[in-house]
Amino acid sequence: MIVDVLTIFPEYLAPLELSLAGKAREKGLIDVRVHDLRQWTHDRHRTVDDTPYGGGAGMVMKPEPWGEAFDALLGEGEVDGVTVVFTTPSGQPFTQAVARELAARDRIVFACGRYEGIDQRVVEDIATRAEVREISLGDYVLNGGEVAALAITEAVVRLVPGFMGNAASLVEESHEDGLLEYPVYTKPAAWRGREVPPVLLSGDHAAIAAWRHDQAVRRTAERRPDLAPASVLLEDVEIRPVQPADAGELYVLQRACWVQEQHDNPGVRIPALHETYDDLRAWIARDTVLVARSAGRLVGAVRASLDGESWDIGRLMVAPDLAGRGLGRTLLERIEALAPEAASTYALFTGAGSVRNQRIYKKAGYRLRGEVEPGVVRMTKPVRR
Repeated sequence: MIVDVLTIFPEYLAPLELSLAGKAREKGLIDVRVHDLRQWTHDRHRTVDDTPYGGGAGMVMKPEPWGEAFDALLGEGEVDGVTVVFTTPSGQPFTQAVARELAARDRIVFACGRYEGIDQRVVEDIATRAEVREISLGDYVLNGGEVAALAITEAVVRLVPGFMGNAASLVEESHEDGLLEYPVYTKPAAWRGREVPPVLLSGDHAAIAAWRHDQAVRRTAERRPDLAPASVLLEDVEIRPVQPADAGELYVLQRACWVQEQHDNPGVRIPALHETYDDLRAWIARDTVLVARSAGRLVGAVRASLDGESWDIGRLMVAPDLAGRGLGRTLLERIEALAPEAASTYALFTGAGSVRNQRIYKKAGYRLRGEVEPGVVRMTKPVRR
């Protein structure tokens, strides 16, 4: 990946020589080029700003130096594979999702504004020649775009293959799955009277994954309700692997949950409504099945099995009185986390008329792949480790 930065303070970008970013440059994974905008000025004072039309406080960056700079960097006419990022407080909020999008680009050119910003005609001109993104770090104002360019560059280039020593660490970070990261601990196990949570010392990977997810949900709901409302905190719900004794309650819950499916998909045969009790006992013994229990009753479940490289997920159900509290999404995430190493794709099936289900699955990252039989659609998403 090539990263160009246009700025009137080139020294501001010196941190890109440090740590992993510097090592990535040495390895040739990224090529960072910092350019002084003033080299495209032609007066004795190397002027890059002027007073704003219409009056007002502050100065506006002149279009001429920017135009010549982009001509030199991009050439004339349209260019492919280049994204120009204008760092501005009036831009689109920067998120991990935006970082992933930019990480797929071959070349990014940052335009670091100062003062009251860059003449809007520069943005409009470049938009006719390359992809333009106007991006903001957040709802506050900085003296210039260099800090934003540094932050965005670090967030983006660390997603470039080979940049991180342990690629798996990217998957569990804050915001990668829409949640803040769970609390982390290291040795010693006891420090100043504080103990590491026992589950982390248990060696039970499924239990550890469940604990980490619960902590991530709790932390997100408490600190970032815009990402996860407090309603997702299901204090009294226990999620665990199915036990043979759960079969009776699971059979009743399944019947109750799939009546709505039949209503949404008239004429379609719903297997969950036609299974016998023995059929259910057979698949809970065969498949990976999680159940949710609350106040002494079974209130949710989900199952999955490996078919080639596909982790097929099904029978996701939640008791009607707990609908809308995030339990279904939690069960889906838990069963996804149990996918074996051989799985490269998550897959699930739902009714073509089950619009609400499809909307929920799309929010979880699944995409429609068409009908597999009349009235039944398949949805998938890639496994990311």
